[in-house]
Parts: sequence; structure tokens; C-alpha cells
Amino acid sequence: MGGNTGYFEFSTVDWNQMWSATWETIWMTVVSIVAVAVLGYFIGLLLLETSGSHNLIVRIINWIVALFVNVFRSIPFIILIVLLLPFTKQVVGTIIGPVAALPSLIVSAAPFYGRMVELAFHEIDRGVLEASDAMGASQWQIITKVLLPESLPALISGITVTTISLIGYTAMAGAIGAGGLGNLAYQEGFESSNNTVTLVATVIIVLIVFAFQFIGDFATRKVDKRVL
Repeated sequence: MGGNTGYFEFSTVDWNQMWSATWETIWMTVVSIVAVAVLGYFIGLLLLETSGSHNLIVRIINWIVALFVNVFRSIPFIILIVLLLPFTKQVVGTIIGPVAALPSLIVSAAPFYGRMVELAFHEIDRGVLEASDAMGASQWQIITKVLLPESLPALISGITVTTISLIGYTAMAGAIGAGGLGNLAYQEGFESSNNTVTLVATVIIVLIVFAFQFIGDFATRKVDKRVL
């Protein structure tokens, strides 16, 4: 390892490499969050629909899903990456690069968001659901016409929080070769004692976080009927 460079020696930064790493981070985040949004929604819906049932089979399903959610929410992400390496190898054929990070990112975030979805559903006024049921609405109509619209602000807010967490996870995944800004900051910054690369990568990650937070807050305000 050579001597450390200063934080503002921008001539030492390979900007093409930096923009490529930025795109990889954004790509990993967007692909992961789409999958997490879909899986998390169904996990939350399944937890809601199977809760409080007197049917033994339904109660067992609820227990299994809740166990899955609680277990994978409890595992530190860096350990989960290592734990899922054989699975990742089987699914995507490699354990290196942005694509290899996707299984760990999705498995870590989907249970977290699923629990947020369940909480959002539970916050809906029960009177609205009972009224819909009394009017003869089918279960599908209740889900699509009542549950989803009424909980949409909370769902968007939840996916925004989850996205911010995922951006941090992509940086951690980069430390073991998943690509993106985390990988660049570790290999070209830390291991090469180039503080400028580390600083620039950090600033870009912060800007990405701000961008997703702004988009999420804007979307939440747009769909929230309580906001004038």
C-alpha cells in the first residue's frame, strides 16, 4: 500500500470508472427494489390474510411466513451475502458482479418491506373494509379497490425507506466484489490509499440517496388524500 493521497486530488480519479460504478449502483438498486416491492407486497398481504384465522392450516401458513420474515430480517446483510453464495451461484452462475448481488439484496429487503406492508394494511380503517364486504365486494375487489388505494401513501413511504437501506447494502456488497460504488471505494479507494476516490464515491452515494428520497416523498404527497 502506498502513501495516502489527499481528499481533493481529483486528477487521480478515473471518471469513466466512477460513472460506470455509479450506473451499477443505480441498476442494482432499481432492479432490487422492483422485485422487493412485488414480493414484499405479497408477503404483507399473505400475513394479513392469514392472521387471526381459526383454520389450523391457515395458522400454520401464517407462522411459516412470519418465521421467514423474522429470520431474514435478523441476519446481518454481510453475513447473508456469504450464506447465500451457493444459492447465488446456482441462480445467476457467478458470485462476482452486480447481478450476483441481486439475490442477497432481494432476500434481505423483501421480508423487511413485507412487514411494513402488513403494518400499512392494519392501519386501514376496519369500517371501510367491513362496508366493502357488506356491499358484496369480492376479496379481489377489496384488495385492489380498498386495501391498495387506502394504504398507498404508507406503501410508497415504506418502499422509499427500503430503497435507502438497499443503497447502503449495495455498498456493503461491493466490498466482496459485487461492483458499484462500494466496490470502487474499497478497491480503488481504500486498498489503493486513494482518499479522493473514496470521497467522490461517498458523495455520489449520498446524492443517489437524496434523489430517491425526493422521488419517494414527492410520490407520497401526490397520492396522499390527506395532503391538501
